[in-house]
Amino acid sequence: MTPAGLNPSRAMDLSGIVAAAKAPPPPPGASFVIEVDAATFEAVLAESVKYPIVLELHSPRANAQELSDALASLANEAGGAWLLARVDVDANPQIAQAFGIQAVPAVLGVIGGQLAPLWQGTKSKEEASAYIAQLMQAASANGIVGRAQPVSVDAEAGPDPRFAAADAALAEGAFDQAVAEFDKVLAVTPNDPEAKAGRAQAALLARIATVDPAEVLARAAAAPTDPEAQLAAADAEIMGGATQMAFNRLIELVRNTSGAQREAVRVRLLELFETIGPADPAVLKARRDLMSALF
Repeated sequence: MTPAGLNPSRAMDLSGIVAAAKAPPPPPGASFVIEVDAATFEAVLAESVKYPIVLELHSPRANAQELSDALASLANEAGGAWLLARVDVDANPQIAQAFGIQAVPAVLGVIGGQLAPLWQGTKSKEEASAYIAQLMQAASANGIVGRAQPVSVDAEAGPDPRFAAADAALAEGAFDQAVAEFDKVLAVTPNDPEAKAGRAQAALLARIATVDPAEVLARAAAAPTDPEAQLAAADAEIMGGATQMAFNRLIELVRNTSGAQREAVRVRLLELFETIGPADPAVLKARRDLMSALF
């Protein structure tokens, strides 16, 4: 069961794309595997507008635990680049019937609410990875590049040691030091989404720690064309939970500036996107608005 455009024999040609898009190892104990039933099925699949979902339809009678273990391992290694949703068809026969599934295990991809049948029967971990690599390419081509949050985290696994120094600095209120510690992690893994988000949050805290939000907002209202005042006001709005207002403020500033000033505003917006999270609806809308403002 291979949909058009998902030919696993071409997976090696995509290795560079997949490697660039794949997250670094997730925090210890993070799981990106969710058990789905008839009550939660639609809500989980609705998340496919943010990130790809691999749907595993299985049965305890199918003797396919090796495949289930392989899929769970691949999902956790991907660190949220996709979510594995598992359905026990014995307990939820209506889901299998809705898809016309007559034999399990069966594995399907879901991108933006659209199904992409992958295969029926068992596959090795390597074979499953090849199919999923093709699914990820299709997701990227359709702009589905968000990241799933862990379904659970094993507390006994402990915190991610890469961020120990940054976390200690944050706990002490040494926000500039925390930024420097996150920079050390990013020097080793430049595309690490967790480190980028942590750095953006620490930088925001460093900027806002010694200012009065009310004064900042009043100054911005009195100087609507002052980029520095507007940047500071956006920080205050983010800290106050007015995310959309902050984004709208800076996007309007992009429209009304040019050159180095405009670039500084654009970079700040991208940092704030990291602070909120790439899959947040406000961020997705603001990214579209930013592109429109720039071009």
